[in-house]
Amino acid sequence: MAKTNHKKRILPKAKKQTSSKLRVADQQAVYNIKSSSSQSGLSLDVITENISSDLMDVNEAAKWASVHMGKNVTPSNISYLIQYGRIKKYGNNGSTQISKKELTAYYSSFNGHRELSWKDQLGKDLNWALSFDQYKEAETTKHVHRLHPYKGKFIPQLVEYFLDSHTDKFKKEVYFHKNDIVLDPFCGSGTTLVQASELGMHAVGIDVSVFNALISNCKVTKFDLIDVQKEINRITFALKAFLANSHTVEFEEKLLQELYKFNNEFFPVPEYKYKIQRDEIDEESYGPEKAREFLPIYQKLVKNYKIKLRQDSEDTFLDKWYSQHIRNEIEFVFAEIKKVKNIETKKIVSIILSRTIRSCRATTHADLATLLEPITTTYYCAKHGKMCKPLFSILRWWETYTKDTVKRLADFGKLRTETYQYCLTGDSRTIDIVSQLEKKNPELAALIAKRKINGIFSSPPYVGLIDYHEQHAYAYDLFGFKRQDELEIGPLSKGQGREAKESYTKSIASVLNNCKRFLSKDYNVFLVANDKWNLYPTIAEQAGMKIVNQYKRPVLNRTEKDKGAYSEIIFHLRGK
Repeated sequence: MAKTNHKKRILPKAKKQTSSKLRVADQQAVYNIKSSSSQSGLSLDVITENISSDLMDVNEAAKWASVHMGKNVTPSNISYLIQYGRIKKYGNNGSTQISKKELTAYYSSFNGHRELSWKDQLGKDLNWALSFDQYKEAETTKHVHRLHPYKGKFIPQLVEYFLDSHTDKFKKEVYFHKNDIVLDPFCGSGTTLVQASELGMHAVGIDVSVFNALISNCKVTKFDLIDVQKEINRITFALKAFLANSHTVEFEEKLLQELYKFNNEFFPVPEYKYKIQRDEIDEESYGPEKAREFLPIYQKLVKNYKIKLRQDSEDTFLDKWYSQHIRNEIEFVFAEIKKVKNIETKKIVSIILSRTIRSCRATTHADLATLLEPITTTYYCAKHGKMCKPLFSILRWWETYTKDTVKRLADFGKLRTETYQYCLTGDSRTIDIVSQLEKKNPELAALIAKRKINGIFSSPPYVGLIDYHEQHAYAYDLFGFKRQDELEIGPLSKGQGREAKESYTKSIASVLNNCKRFLSKDYNVFLVANDKWNLYPTIAEQAGMKIVNQYKRPVLNRTEKDKGAYSEIIFHLRGK
């Protein structure tokens, strides 16, 4: 369906980036390309000459784009642009070609635009080097950092930047050294603990959420991977046997067949998204229209296979957000996990189940992070540009995440050092770190008692942004963990009014004052915050500290729907 009377989106042209102004990381990427070309007997001139015609294959396009952009562009990056309709695919399957003119136009609309426009909006003091935009998602979520989803965490490269031993024109001192002890009093999912281990440092975390502490400790625990795999195999085999007598697998296979035929006809890849990008199709009307067309097919299958879409009760999170069939499988797997004898194995397999059921909630793909209403029918998915469906079995995600988890643990096992890390569950405003650690990790407690903690690297909660317990409500329901929502600092539920800001200021200062008891005299504190209300000067004052430096960084690749210009500040505090 053609779209009419719709203005095309036009991005302002960006200034062309010259090689003399490339960031160090980008210069290194070009050097790698040159080295690779040299080893294969090709120069950059030869590469350019070989792909001088308008049409290029994917590999040629990746080489050309790497030179054009001044950073490493892979064939996968080019394939992504084709798949999501950013550029058009020419040629048949097996001989995909791309227009160099079209690729140039795409990069011209983007290259450097974000950096320039964000600095116009957020100020010239924006430190783009701390955007880490040269890293791909696979690098910012490497190994155990993606062991379980967690909203509001910072990327490991930011932690590493301030903990490691390098200096540059922004970071003029080395603040932490090997065998130092680092504290994160708002530990979240344990990013600081993991990076400390990589860098040969000890670390202690504190979090008011039992589940957050479980995630953090699973990331830094040394597991018996043979035992973990054995238990995974046992549970998977049992789940498949459980499903053998169920109609859900057969129903889902039939539904997928019908969706495949329907999507191929009405949402062909990549032509459909290519037309949307060029306003040839009005997605807002076309998608829902086709969803209504498919609904009778779905309803007939549900009736034929006697599928129960909702549970009888909606009293708890697990009752409301899971179909009856999913709920039955969750309870079955959880019962099998309870049979695991090795306590550490039981913890990591529980994390896998939690990650699995998070992906199986009755919601659309676009609303996984912010639940709206339970979805029990097929629907048009703007995220994937086709008809999608709710889940009716956890098996596929369970198998995917078990394999992924074992691999991530093994990858981190090659990088971790022989140091101590542990996350305590407690209130950072009052907790006695040493006495609590003596019960959980006596070796780390002894180190702190002997030579104190060298400093803090942490990202405190923002005012009125996230309810940290609620984001993992499914896990609290399943595992029966005690919730301590009332101890959260700056929760979404308390809003962003004057009283909330005053409470937040007092609470963060109380955390720093309590933690100071365990810090060395020459401590360094780094706090990552979006301080739009200028609360941190008051916080520092109330904590008896002074802000000695501020690093303002852009926050890229946020998971929220709001992709606007956004920055945060890393406050560097020291004792007065």
